[in-house]
Amino acid sequence: MKEATKPAEPEKPEEEDGSSRKNGTGPESWQQQIVDTGSVTTKTRRGNLHCLTIIGQIEGHMTASTATKTTKYEHVMPLLAALEQSDEVDGVLFLLNTVGGDIEAGLGIAELIAGMSKPTASLVLGGSHSIGLPLAVAAKRSFAVPSAAMTIHPVRMSGTVIAAPQTYHYFERLQDRIVDFVTRNSRIEQDRFLSLMLKTGEMAADVGSVVYGEEAVRLGLIDQVGTLSDALDWLYGQVQTR
Repeated sequence: MKEATKPAEPEKPEEEDGSSRKNGTGPESWQQQIVDTGSVTTKTRRGNLHCLTIIGQIEGHMTASTATKTTKYEHVMPLLAALEQSDEVDGVLFLLNTVGGDIEAGLGIAELIAGMSKPTASLVLGGSHSIGLPLAVAAKRSFAVPSAAMTIHPVRMSGTVIAAPQTYHYFERLQDRIVDFVTRNSRIEQDRFLSLMLKTGEMAADVGSVVYGEEAVRLGLIDQVGTLSDALDWLYGQVQTR
């Protein structure tokens, strides 16, 4: 005796906001995308924006401790290339709360951001320290909340260091690359940035400076003090202009 077949389930209707779980644009899909990649794409009548977080330590060629929150350059770099080419993304918002990390990995990500033709905006939340500063200024428009902090200090390296003149020359050239990038992508003058980097007396156990939201704008490092809504309004305005 044959059993009756199970009737096919009707397709789920679209959500009230016009999105559906099936097409991957609803809130549940956003949550899964955030879990998988730390980023999310939202589609609205004003345009389609991709939000990417750069948090914790910028991980380089060496894997960080499992207890450390990291931003992995091997994930971010291809994602940025894909966003630049995507017809479904009109602009990118970067949310920054990073302690810094690997210099070359950070500079590599920053150069990709600076080279994007689509509207990009960065928003510093909490802090964007050390190599996080080039990441903050790389976007076409940079924002910082009033409580944001940014640490500027000379190049440092942990581990075994060969005490030879060539080593210090390498440090100097690496530092020059950071200074050049920051001054090319912000309004601060090179001499002023170097004076902040080499300042003594402000940090108890280190050389350098810590600047906060409004001060960073006065110095020319950050374009504007603002919040999430300010960054989104600027991006949507650029999208509509394009």
